[in-house]
Amino acid sequence: MTRSTIGDSPRRREDARFVTGQGAYLDDLRFDGVVHAAVLRSPHAHARLRSIDTTAARRSPGVLAILTATDAEADGLKPLRPYAEANVQTGEPFAFAPQPLLAHDKVRFAGEPVALVVAETHAQALDAAELIAVDYEPLPAVTTAAAARAAGAPQLSSEIPGNVCLDWRTGDAAGADAAFAKAAHVVSLTLDNHRIVMNPMEPRGGVGAFDPASGRYTLHVSSQNIHINRNFVARSLGVGAKDVRFVAPDVGGGFGAKNFAYVEHALILWAARRTGRPVKWIASRSEVFLSDHAARDMQAEASLALDAAGRFLALRVASVANLGAYMAGAGGGVQTFQYIHLQGSVYRIPSIALHVVAVVTNTAPIGVTRGPGFAEAINVVERLIDAAARQTGMDRAELRRLNMVSPEAMPMTNAFGFQVDSGRFAESLDKALARADSAGFAVRRRQSEARGLLRGLGFAYHIKATGGPPDENVDIRFEADGTVSLITGTQHIGQGHETTFPQILSTRLGMPNERIRLCQGDTDLIPAGGGHGSSRATYMGGTAIWRASDEIIAKGAALAADALEAAEADIRFEDGRFVVSGTDRAIGLLEVAALGRTKGRPLDTFHAWKREHMTFPNGAHVVEVEIDRDTGRVDLVRYTAVDDYGVLVNPMIAAGQAHGAMAQGSGQALLEHATYDPRSGQMIAGSFMDYALPRADDLPAFDLGFNGTACTTNPLGVKGCGEAGAIAAFPAIANAILDALAPLGVKGFDGPASPARIWQAMESAR
Repeated sequence: MTRSTIGDSPRRREDARFVTGQGAYLDDLRFDGVVHAAVLRSPHAHARLRSIDTTAARRSPGVLAILTATDAEADGLKPLRPYAEANVQTGEPFAFAPQPLLAHDKVRFAGEPVALVVAETHAQALDAAELIAVDYEPLPAVTTAAAARAAGAPQLSSEIPGNVCLDWRTGDAAGADAAFAKAAHVVSLTLDNHRIVMNPMEPRGGVGAFDPASGRYTLHVSSQNIHINRNFVARSLGVGAKDVRFVAPDVGGGFGAKNFAYVEHALILWAARRTGRPVKWIASRSEVFLSDHAARDMQAEASLALDAAGRFLALRVASVANLGAYMAGAGGGVQTFQYIHLQGSVYRIPSIALHVVAVVTNTAPIGVTRGPGFAEAINVVERLIDAAARQTGMDRAELRRLNMVSPEAMPMTNAFGFQVDSGRFAESLDKALARADSAGFAVRRRQSEARGLLRGLGFAYHIKATGGPPDENVDIRFEADGTVSLITGTQHIGQGHETTFPQILSTRLGMPNERIRLCQGDTDLIPAGGGHGSSRATYMGGTAIWRASDEIIAKGAALAADALEAAEADIRFEDGRFVVSGTDRAIGLLEVAALGRTKGRPLDTFHAWKREHMTFPNGAHVVEVEIDRDTGRVDLVRYTAVDDYGVLVNPMIAAGQAHGAMAQGSGQALLEHATYDPRSGQMIAGSFMDYALPRADDLPAFDLGFNGTACTTNPLGVKGCGEAGAIAAFPAIANAILDALAPLGVKGFDGPASPARIWQAMESAR
């Protein structure tokens, strides 16, 4: 047996079953007597529901149940509430309307569930759904934040006056006003961080069952946060959390789209109780586009004040977030916590004034994706800095270095009072620029020009607070067969936890990795869990493992002292053995565990903890693009990054996570846009024919280096690594495009850098 500890890069243990088709994804699971559900969704973005006639559908072959809002109300089901109902900073309640499990008075986005059909087969359920006659009274729709706030705009809900969920000013407005008044330079931009759809490889779905004997519901689900989502679904069902079990064996990606509960989770459990059969529903790809939580969709007007030497004096940002039809999932929590947490990024900005607005529109609800709130804030400051460099004639890198917080000033406390513990920002920037051979860019630009292409260099510095929900736990059990069960409340969705978590435990307890079995994805295994969101798993779960190991070693030392007839003070633990100091007498950990079982003093240990601090991954990403003058086509030709993820448990897996985030960020910058028709509210990028995910030939080989500084907020020294690229790529690529187009006089563009948009920007500049 082998040992792989922190810092090693063994191959991923889980890949053997994945590449041989042995994974246990939702559609791989088999259930006796399973029946199938189909969701009838509104074809209108905004309409009153006059009536629903299910007569013909109920006579359709194989139909077991057709459920509507009337049935849900009769059974006491409750609407789905947002995870954050008030401003995290002030406690001021948001204006919101809970999301009904099935629409009852009106529909508020195209794709909203109106009825649930359960039949013996999926085809029969779909056929019956087509026979349901719904009388809609179409209403005017709004799809953008600006339209939702306009005078006379249609109102989505009486609970949300003016469609505004929150309108909040925070920060140092007086200080910012004074700084702007005396500034030598002021640069202003209007920015659109456009909407995207995450499109995980495995669509979301579930198989629900109900046991009438125990009164318990069980949902096998594709989710990245099963404990918290279970709690919200239980509330909608009108039962306690203990009466609902969520199970998620393998999850085929999430990217934030599976972070929160959905109405379908409650609906299929309810349908299982109504029919007495297990009910299965898996979203079609069209349903993913129409009804999955989308992300981003924030517009900002931002200004940066600088003195004559280029030092930043103040930042003003007025942003409007489009939350979609309902304040789903994190809702306003992103705008009142993540978005403000690291405003100003890694730079010294004495005064920051924010105006934060969030509204509802007739579009699919917004959830989260990699870097929610932080990505929007970083995009603002990194785009402003490039604009300031152009306006003042300063070097872009030097302007950043001049204003970055130095290592000597760490930990830094920003303008909003949030503290960042560690990082060498200017050093990481310099390493990234050197690794990218920025000094040779001028030569590469001339070579591109010789081929009739415009070449641009862009970069951005990212930082994010990772940690997610503040509570986590772990249960470590020493089994009779000599293996160890490592049970966690975190959730794997492809990150490699089956490899990295045993590496942490092997480092602490000195046992072969093969003896450690990771168990997760079942709310019955462990009392609570915070899931995977916000790159939290290694920090939160790893810290719980580390602390539980301390307890195990302490318990084992007492048992070893008895077995070795030595004083406990003379026992030391090293390399998986308890050794009597100054002698060659020793006993192995697993032997001590067996001894503890026989004596009624097992080494099994449960440890729960609550964090007080976050971790702060950061780094610099440098890109180069080539643009075809005639067509506007943008090619991403070079991508280099140097990131600080603290201590790397497994460098290979960390690099893989970073590469995935870079691909996602590049997709938003170049290709992806979830767009709606402004009049009808219909999604007009509702399939892969119209919504372009990045493919291999859209991306260059990523060149990633590390410049880790050990995090001081956890005993491992780790920082979350899964989101950096999605934060940095968007502004870095935009900056590179504008650098390429600067000779033509182009100063900006909106949305993804599609050929049409870039061509229009070039034509407008002419």
